[in-house]
Order: sequence, then structure tokens, then C-alpha cells
Amino acid sequence: MTLAYRPGDGVLHRLDPRSKLALQAGFAAAAFVHTTAPGLAVLTPLAVFAPRLAGASVRDALGEFRVIAPFLLASPLVAGLRLGEPWFEVAPAVHTALASYRVLLLLLVAAAYVYSTPVRDSRAAVRWLLPGKLGAATGVGVALVFRFLPVLQGDLAARRDAVNARLGGERSLRERIRLVGVGGLGRALSRADRLAVALRARCFAWNPTSPPLSYGRRDWLATGVAAALGAAAALA
Repeated sequence: MTLAYRPGDGVLHRLDPRSKLALQAGFAAAAFVHTTAPGLAVLTPLAVFAPRLAGASVRDALGEFRVIAPFLLASPLVAGLRLGEPWFEVAPAVHTALASYRVLLLLLVAAAYVYSTPVRDSRAAVRWLLPGKLGAATGVGVALVFRFLPVLQGDLAARRDAVNARLGGERSLRERIRLVGVGGLGRALSRADRLAVALRARCFAWNPTSPPLSYGRRDWLATGVAAALGAAAALA
């Protein structure tokens, strides 16, 4: 699986990208303010339901971030460990576990946005929010990230499969990381060079034609939810 746009007719697919960005901002604000277990429990149904509104499953969304899952799981243990008595403290571990869970909720919402929003729409929304060359440059950056992240994921997966096919599984973990990481980095730099040449060959412009953006009743409803989340964060 790759973290990329999936064509469909889900609820989030029919929303304007600006309202979806507002929802993400409101959810993030609420998540970073309400850091207790009850607060995150209230936000959990929204995060779990978000991928379904984009026509995907929670399992699909979680699978996109399996690389960082070990870090999220191990961070509470590392935070609680001590080099002397009492060897392990519960309070820091609980605090870090809540922070890791908050990151997981934010990743689910972010995955729902990526699944339901074409790259061109995201770029147009950024250019609308940030006028001038700043918006154009930021929009290009957003578009390139969304377009090339799945490509880089595929490159790393292909590199890993090639290493395993050559009995890489019998090597040490450090050696496997070196083979996959160095090869993946080299492929990424090569793609970046080819992209730069392609942009110059196509006379890259600051003012490409963006798709039309229009706010509907669903978008105003989504904006209302985003405003409610932001107000809950501000009044906490």
C-alpha cells in the first residue's frame, strides 16, 4: 500500500480541499490541547471514522505508517526507564504513551485527507491560502511531496525485496538497514536530479492553471466542525 490519492465518491471526496484543511487544523488544535486520556478518547471516534469517509479502512491507514509504529510503541518504555532506582517510572511512560497515541490519531486524519484529495486540489488550496510567489512555491512543494512520497515508498520496498531475494535476511540488522537505506537514498537523489531536469525542460512557471474551487453546504458544515474543534482547543 502507498499513501496516495484514491479516486472515489466518499464523503471527503466531495468536500472542497480548503474545508478539509480546516478540519485537519481544528482536529490538530484540539488534539494538542486536550492531552488527557478522556480528551483523546473523545477525539478517537473522529480519527477512526475519517479513513472510512475517504473510502478506506482504518487498517489501510495504519499500514501506511507501519515504519514509525515501532517508535510509537517503544517511546513510552524508553521514557519510563531509569538507570537507577526505581528503574521505571510510570508517570513519564503514561505521558509519552498519550503523546504517541495523539500522533497516531493525527496520522489517521492526515491519511484520510491524502486518500480523498487530488494533488492538484491540494496545490490550489495552498495557493489560495498563500497569495503570490510564496503560495506558488509552497504549492509546488506540497504537490511534489504528495506525488513522490508513494514513489519513494515503492523504491524502498523494491530495494528491500531485492536485498531479501539475495539472502539479505541472513545479514545483521545494521547491514540490512545500510543496504536498504543507502540504496533508497541514492535512488531518491537520482529521481530528484531527473525531476529538476524535467522542470527546466518544461519551462516551469509560477502561475499554472489551478482547478476551480467551490464551497458547498457540506463544506460549510465541515468548516463548522473545524471551528467547534478550534473553539474547544481555545477554551480549554
